[in-house]
Amino acid sequence: MTLIGTPAEAQAPRDAQALGRTPIRYTLTFPAPHTHYVEVAASIPTRGRSEIELMMAVWTPGSYLVREYERNVEALNASADGRPIAVTKSEKNRWKVMTGGAQSIDLRYRVYGREMSVRTNWIEAGFALLNGAPTFITLADALDAPHEVTLVPATGWMRSLTSLAEAGGPHHYTAPDFDTLVDSPIVLGNPAVYEFTVGGKRHYLVNTGEAGVFDGARAAKDLEAVVQENLRLWGSLPYEKYLFLNMITEAGGGLEHKNSTVLMTSRWTTRTRRTYLSWLDTASHELFHAWNVKRLRPVELGPFDYEKENETRSLWIAEGVTEYYGALNLHRAGVSSREEFLDTLSSNIEELQTTPGRLVQSAEQASFDAWIKYYRPDENSANTSISYYTKGAVLGFLLDARIRKATSGAKGLDDVMRLAYQRYAGTRGYSPSDFRAATEEVAGVTLKSFWETAVEGTDELDYADALDTFGLRFRASTASSRPWLGITTRNDAGRLLISQVRRDSPGMKAGLNVDDEILAIDDFRVRADRLDDRLQQYRAGDKVTMLVARREQLMRLEVTLDREGGRSWRLELAPGAGSQQTQQLNRWLKP
Repeated sequence: MTLIGTPAEAQAPRDAQALGRTPIRYTLTFPAPHTHYVEVAASIPTRGRSEIELMMAVWTPGSYLVREYERNVEALNASADGRPIAVTKSEKNRWKVMTGGAQSIDLRYRVYGREMSVRTNWIEAGFALLNGAPTFITLADALDAPHEVTLVPATGWMRSLTSLAEAGGPHHYTAPDFDTLVDSPIVLGNPAVYEFTVGGKRHYLVNTGEAGVFDGARAAKDLEAVVQENLRLWGSLPYEKYLFLNMITEAGGGLEHKNSTVLMTSRWTTRTRRTYLSWLDTASHELFHAWNVKRLRPVELGPFDYEKENETRSLWIAEGVTEYYGALNLHRAGVSSREEFLDTLSSNIEELQTTPGRLVQSAEQASFDAWIKYYRPDENSANTSISYYTKGAVLGFLLDARIRKATSGAKGLDDVMRLAYQRYAGTRGYSPSDFRAATEEVAGVTLKSFWETAVEGTDELDYADALDTFGLRFRASTASSRPWLGITTRNDAGRLLISQVRRDSPGMKAGLNVDDEILAIDDFRVRADRLDDRLQQYRAGDKVTMLVARREQLMRLEVTLDREGGRSWRLELAPGAGSQQTQQLNRWLKP
């Protein structure tokens, strides 16, 4: 998450400034990639100090969980002038090296990489994905030092691709500081590469694993349209080149970087409209981060402390508003239809409104607690928390509507993002009050009540004004006749186990617990794959007796079945919407 003008120097002591201009040089080799290892040799300057301390990041920007990357490091040793020197692990992610006064030391270590995610390393015979945080050990007190990387691809690998600056030779790259190194993932292998130019800037779709199935040419064409839409919205592209590193590995996810993104998907993604739009939505989301988060950032997210949590109350803006724009820009670019965009927005609203935790955790608190909650969900998470992605996207929609209504359609959330970018992108960052002030300045009205209830509070959201502004309504839902227990179950080797119990549901009221094994209803055995079929034999309001086993003890619980809720949060055009509403809708969706 390197930023324009990020004051990385603030992280290093003054005496490291001279040292900071001497490069730390890495050489990465893959002698046996099928074993999932990369071998790292580093030349580290010492400035003649008798002792230096090395550090490895424990988390990666954009993914807010301490992941302890140092656990995959092994065989670490050091030498100076060809002789071994002492290395002592001083903390979980730090090493002290006794240099003997040498001007530089040679460090060697191996990193195991076999975790298929956008935030970790994966190395196999055919290719490698390397992220900076789980790969590079650096000087703890000189994060501002230049870093150079030379790659020695495995036999048969022809290409390496990264947003790092090229350094005059094949597979040789430079970074001005550790922030940039961490923020520039690397792909090696034989990917298919599709290049296009927008605004005079080069863009690359890098597909690893197409297998003749994933339609790369189509994907590149649609990504080009999305980049064009972002250029229109922001007014400029803040990079010289941008890479969509698309790992077609039957996994999922996306992670933003300053000048690139790592995506993961299935080779079958382009075969159906639903899966293809979902992938494009993710790519659009990550591209929007090139402005929102990577350069326009919460003040707490830079300079980074790579060794502890960096809490902020603004992830609902950084991630949630980006989630809103991911789908919106896809539609504005002409890639998705109006109905498809409204369906995506409806899904966010429905997810939020059917999550009991919306009445417990605010958007700001969800942002702050990301490090301990979002990436560590448990069976009770839906009852106690909400996703700052989901609620942030919904808040983006509501804010956009409020601004457009207050300004008679003259301005919208686009204007807020541009104003905030102009004022806070780069070294400063914004506080929660800064972003609110920018929003109110654009709207020309106070948003105090909205902020207190919708952003800082846990009140139910009011959609009436937004629906009225755009001439929308929630589609009338057909009442379901399906009986409802309010539980989620899993099949554990033929055992029907409860995996979640929703707050205020019939199951919770009756005393059902997570990990209870459901054996029978009204003394008739229930097979692990037949619970839904059995419930269809009853009606809402029926009282049933459930036989469960809890830690091997049998017990009977009386449950009164309720009615399963219909889909009540699907947006559609309201019949008879007026010309002013239609005008607002069109300005919103096709500015």
